[in-house]
Amino acid sequence: MSNSKQIKEFLLKKFSETVQDLDETIIDYVTGVFEDETVTGDEIELIEILSPILMDIGVSNDEKESKQLINQLIDGLVQLKLITIKFKQAHLTTLSQPVALNKLDDRVDAAVGWMKPEESISILNKDQLEANEKRYNARRDARIAREERKKLRQNAALAALNNLKEHQTMMSSLLRGSNQSRDIHVEAFSLSYGKNDLIVNTDLHLNYGRKYGFIGRNGMGKTTLLRHIASRELGIDNNLSILHVEQEVNGADISVIDCVLEADIERDQLLKEVNRLNALPDNEKTNLAAKFQHIYDRLNVIDAHTAEARASSILCGLGFTEEMQQSPTKQFSGGWRMRVSLARALFIQPDVLLLDEPTNHLDLFACLWLEQYLINWEKTLMIVSHQREFLNAVCTDIIHLNNKKLDYYKGNYSVFERTRTDRLKSQQRVFEAQQNQRKHVQAFIDRFRYNAKRAKMAQSRIKFLEKMDVVSEVSDDPTVTLQFLEPEPLSPPILQFQDVSFGYQKDKLIFKNLNIGIDMNSRVALVGANGVGKTTLLQLLAGELEETSGLVLRNGKLRFSRFSQHFVDQLDLTKSPLDNFLTKYPGTNSQTARAHLGKFGLSGDLALRTVNTLSGGQKSRVVLSQIAWTRPHVLLLDEPSNHLDIDTVDALCQALNEFEGGILLVSHDERLISLVCDEIWYFDGEDNEPKEIKSFDGDWTDYKKQIWNL
Repeated sequence: MSNSKQIKEFLLKKFSETVQDLDETIIDYVTGVFEDETVTGDEIELIEILSPILMDIGVSNDEKESKQLINQLIDGLVQLKLITIKFKQAHLTTLSQPVALNKLDDRVDAAVGWMKPEESISILNKDQLEANEKRYNARRDARIAREERKKLRQNAALAALNNLKEHQTMMSSLLRGSNQSRDIHVEAFSLSYGKNDLIVNTDLHLNYGRKYGFIGRNGMGKTTLLRHIASRELGIDNNLSILHVEQEVNGADISVIDCVLEADIERDQLLKEVNRLNALPDNEKTNLAAKFQHIYDRLNVIDAHTAEARASSILCGLGFTEEMQQSPTKQFSGGWRMRVSLARALFIQPDVLLLDEPTNHLDLFACLWLEQYLINWEKTLMIVSHQREFLNAVCTDIIHLNNKKLDYYKGNYSVFERTRTDRLKSQQRVFEAQQNQRKHVQAFIDRFRYNAKRAKMAQSRIKFLEKMDVVSEVSDDPTVTLQFLEPEPLSPPILQFQDVSFGYQKDKLIFKNLNIGIDMNSRVALVGANGVGKTTLLQLLAGELEETSGLVLRNGKLRFSRFSQHFVDQLDLTKSPLDNFLTKYPGTNSQTARAHLGKFGLSGDLALRTVNTLSGGQKSRVVLSQIAWTRPHVLLLDEPSNHLDIDTVDALCQALNEFEGGILLVSHDERLISLVCDEIWYFDGEDNEPKEIKSFDGDWTDYKKQIWNL
């Protein structure tokens, strides 16, 4: 262990006896004084330098007490052989009786003999005087230098102390004194939507720096709770910066990169103030030097000079090219503007970031980038997501909304599943044991209630039952099931592309030389970045677009059903799922339609509620039920898991695996791809050039490794 570390530990132990929560900045300064060999050689100088500092920080109350404490520190450090004192302060003592100089021995006479008056001073006496004068001057110069060093050190220490106090005052006003104030704790709150109770008498706990995965069935109130946290309707401290990424930015003439930079309000205001001051006439700028300096100092503190690079890096990770970053936001679709909203949130780094299905508008590559970015997130994060792998990689805790309560689990989603399963099994065992015990006690009471000899015992057992803490029976969410109707079989090949090319303009192709085929046994995942043409290919396969050149072979009886997110947006929000279904398929019997909706978890009251009261996942199930009604031979699914909760995604995996027709799936959900698909198609070709479709030689794990290596 170095001397510096030993000195610091010694001082920490010594000072902690007097002052609580002493900042290590002061300890580091005092340690530096004791390490300075130009100072530690002289005890007087140490006292002069350190005494004002110790009094200022409250270690000692006055100079006398400071001197005693510094002497103790010096003695302790010397004893530990950490410092060496060359000039020890002389301690004067009072003589017990007068001493006559004429009785001193010859040695004293010799020592003071040069001071005896004589008629003339000898050369020897003159040399002695010059030597003493030289020593005196040296001591005086040393004292002056020592005092100068002392003043410099004291000023530096006091400046550091003042800066520390100013910083602590500022942090205290912002955070109310400690990091703990950045935690969120709300006791016994309830939430409702209309007449429906969503959350009843439960507690919310979000500790600063933790990353929470917020899970629960569709329609249970997850998004509603996020909105209440963001709007501070639960009584959350106003000093916390909270951001809920829910709505897309408004389309305007401002560029994407500037829209993100604008989110940093302080930086934006400082730069605008600089521009305003620079626009003033020269004669008005003469007294503004201090103001300019203050602004530039603050810009340095907030790291404004790297802001554009940081914003560009985030946008690049979310899929924006350099050209796209300079384009106006109004040129982008809603999905891309949602990415801009996400980029703004990541850029300004609020104390609490609330993300509701952030991966819904991202392609696979952007999802993987966001996953890595959030792994390194240092502030509080609360995220709703249906992707298990995403939650496993990012989250440190899981909050489960179940039975109108919030249950908290340490660890990621996989740990949550194991822990919850064990907890439910344990609860069920305790419940069953208690029920058996209650049954035996009740039987005794029923048998001897009216028996005079046993009546007292029966009464004691009645009181025992009344005082017993009741363990509730395990109540879990009902299992979600989805079911696609089976089509009649078709002989392959049912769909074949031979050297097909396509472009909205003949001289500007999107695809070329497509040689692909699908049959009723196909389980294909189509992967690629947003904008590369995935949705266009689905439309081309379904016959909604006509090929520019090449040959397309389709079985005349082939039926497609295509799921797309914009289908969800086209539902009539004023009608119920049942009415939407009957409008799309007129003539269908109402009971038959309700039975079919029930196969997609839309039974009972859900089938009769207006669509605008349903969650995003429930709306997706309405569309899935509609496309399944036609008994398609091939399902073309474009991000079907968006908005679905985790259990429903599992149900979708099972339903697709049981489906007897072909499947072409566009998704960024790793679990859905790995459980359903056995073939991967990817786009091959240079940017701004027509693309070909190729089959990847390997499974999903191999493909993921390859794109990360790239």
